[in-house]
Amino acid sequence: MTAPKKLFIRTYGCQMNVYDSERMAESLGGQGYVETQRAEEADMILLNTCHIREKAAEKIYSELGRLKPLKAANPDLKIGVAGCVAQAEGEEIMRRQPAVDLVVGPQSYHRLPEMEQSLREGKKALDTDFPQEDKFEVLKSRPKGRRAPSAFLTVQEGCDKFCAFCVVPYTRGAEASRPVSRILEEARDLTERGVCEITLLGQNVNAYHGTGTDGAEQTLAGLIWHLNGIDGLERIRYTTSHPNDMHDDLIAAHAECDKLMPYLHLPVQSGSDRILKRMNRSHTTESYLRLIEKIRAARPDILMSGDFIVGFPEETEADFQATLDLISEVNYGYAYSFRYSPRPGTPAAERGQVDPAEADDRLQRIQALITKQQQDIQAGMVGRDLNVLVEKPGRETGQMVGKSEYLHAVHIENSDAAVGDMVPVRIVEAKRNSLAAVSR
Repeated sequence: MTAPKKLFIRTYGCQMNVYDSERMAESLGGQGYVETQRAEEADMILLNTCHIREKAAEKIYSELGRLKPLKAANPDLKIGVAGCVAQAEGEEIMRRQPAVDLVVGPQSYHRLPEMEQSLREGKKALDTDFPQEDKFEVLKSRPKGRRAPSAFLTVQEGCDKFCAFCVVPYTRGAEASRPVSRILEEARDLTERGVCEITLLGQNVNAYHGTGTDGAEQTLAGLIWHLNGIDGLERIRYTTSHPNDMHDDLIAAHAECDKLMPYLHLPVQSGSDRILKRMNRSHTTESYLRLIEKIRAARPDILMSGDFIVGFPEETEADFQATLDLISEVNYGYAYSFRYSPRPGTPAAERGQVDPAEADDRLQRIQALITKQQQDIQAGMVGRDLNVLVEKPGRETGQMVGKSEYLHAVHIENSDAAVGDMVPVRIVEAKRNSLAAVSR
């Protein structure tokens, strides 16, 4: 009997890439591959890349350079680059790194079996098209087996917003939403395999506009209500959202749908209207703050999360102070902040850049404020009764680790719970990045 070939996937970036990596592994599983956690023993290595972070392409080229000795030791090893850097760089990857055998964009990975066949024939494979066929339909046959209790499910891809700093419209394409029926089919399959929490994914997920079961267009709120009816599914989340697509029916769902968790990631990027306009964000600080008011009126206990870019081209100290003011007013439970870095081909890359030292100073200041807000909110959880979805054993004997309704990591002490259990707990301590609890 022929031994299975081994596949190693390294995933960079967002949750959508995590989902895509799972699907790529499933696709190649049909070609006889099984996953391994060690690149050294792999027959194929795939780097599933992200173009959002600073110098993303150069970091991938550096990683490919580190893989060259593995190729030298095993000439039969196949090395592939997938994801957004693959989409952006295309043939340039193979030109700069001849050790690469395969380059596939995020809209074409359903073609991996055919590409792998080309590799067997001694040919290199490149596919960065935006194909007409539905990759999710091609990949809908999934191997059965027990899953972790929490899973991602992509419902929407691409973006039509064209923010001045972002490459997503160029690497993922225009907004496209999956039909409700196919999402429900995948969600039911996941719950049958042990999943009880699903996070709906999209580059601009609240712009979801898929075809409903009755043929009419459905919003994200409508999709959530369909998912709410699935037996065994206990929690629903979604990410990432745009303020301009946070419509009243979705806000109402946060108030009325018990399975929709009280957590919302709603990036604003800056607190300066001048900078928001230069970013092409098409909302204002005032409209964002009024939106937060509406959301909290509907769900008072909701925990808000956000994204911030500091040092955006032409940002002044006054612009930055406006961002600090907005953060202080909103009071975020989580927030992610980044120093601006140019993305070739985007409008902002051609503008006057902020001095790197000044941008670094602003990043430290914004992170200090965000960290204080996060820690204060976590401290406010002490004494509260929450429900934790258990995901794995902890480091200590008898300890289990999971997530609360508010997405906090929670360590449950002296617990006899199993992975997948929903455990009622009382929070007894707030740590730096997590909470400690006891079962109740």
